[in-house]
Amino acid sequence: MLHATRGANYWSRLPITRMDLSIGAYEEISSADVPGFTESLISVMPGLRDHRCSIGEPGGFLIRLKRGTYCAHIVEHVALELQGMIGYDVAYGRTRGGDSVGEYTLIFEHEHEAVGLRAAALALEIVQAAFAGTLKSIDHAIAELEALSKTPNTPTLIQHVLCGITGGSNRTETRSELVKLGFDTGGLIVDVSPAYVLQAGLPYSRSDIGIILDSDLTDVPERYQVKRRADRLVSVLADAVPDDGVMIVPAKNWEIQDLVRDAGCRVAIFATDDNVTSRDKKVARACAIVDGRRIMIEQLDSIVEAGWLHDSAPVAAQVAAALAAFTLSALEVAD
Repeated sequence: MLHATRGANYWSRLPITRMDLSIGAYEEISSADVPGFTESLISVMPGLRDHRCSIGEPGGFLIRLKRGTYCAHIVEHVALELQGMIGYDVAYGRTRGGDSVGEYTLIFEHEHEAVGLRAAALALEIVQAAFAGTLKSIDHAIAELEALSKTPNTPTLIQHVLCGITGGSNRTETRSELVKLGFDTGGLIVDVSPAYVLQAGLPYSRSDIGIILDSDLTDVPERYQVKRRADRLVSVLADAVPDDGVMIVPAKNWEIQDLVRDAGCRVAIFATDDNVTSRDKKVARACAIVDGRRIMIEQLDSIVEAGWLHDSAPVAAQVAAALAAFTLSALEVAD
């Protein structure tokens, strides 16, 4: 599978090309196992000598090639170098194992989407030729990428929305609750599935606030359902919120709280009961809890009632929406 992301994504805030690759028999072969492999690759792509790789200094990738590294990792570096050879300043890439032996996900930065996508496919062909001992020239690849670079690029994301909502459940219900509270005319409220973020990146460039309902995900591959990866995936939403903007997150999910704050956002915290810990309160600009059937919002030294629970929507959706409405109203007053 090969595709490109446009907005902030699981791996980077930069647009990236992603290739899910099954390398088959190459799983058993490293670059050190094939005589002349490194020399043939470097002869046609001398710029690979400057790649730092995980060693962290120029020449690091060359050391990895001589010691022995695997096919998918080499494809990542070749795809980056192909873009560099036609003038693009790209350096970020990662390769990780997939769900089964021989499966890998590799990602790399691109400046031109069509160039990035084609560079991935050409990189695979070049690496296969190097393993087969038939690599003589990459002039055809450079010519093709130069031609593609002259075509119109995919437009940059510029869409501004009022609120993005993500999580494994209750997204639609939370959006509906916000609409009931009157926030359907001043801007878009976007239901952002984690699967969409994983495959395509955020669908907008800026959001006034964001809501993360949970990280209990079911619409993504199993390896992204692991808590630390799921937390990171849903926290991508914070990348579109302005610095010092507000992200609404669940109480007691301190991993998400930390990721959101690392992105430069403040947190507002919601709970479906009255159990908000001192650790939550220490970092939160506002806390929403449930007291009996009432939704209460605490901010600094004040507590306000934000409505009564009803039976036609999940409690989490109602409390998160009430806190979002409170936050958006405060932003309107500030403006």
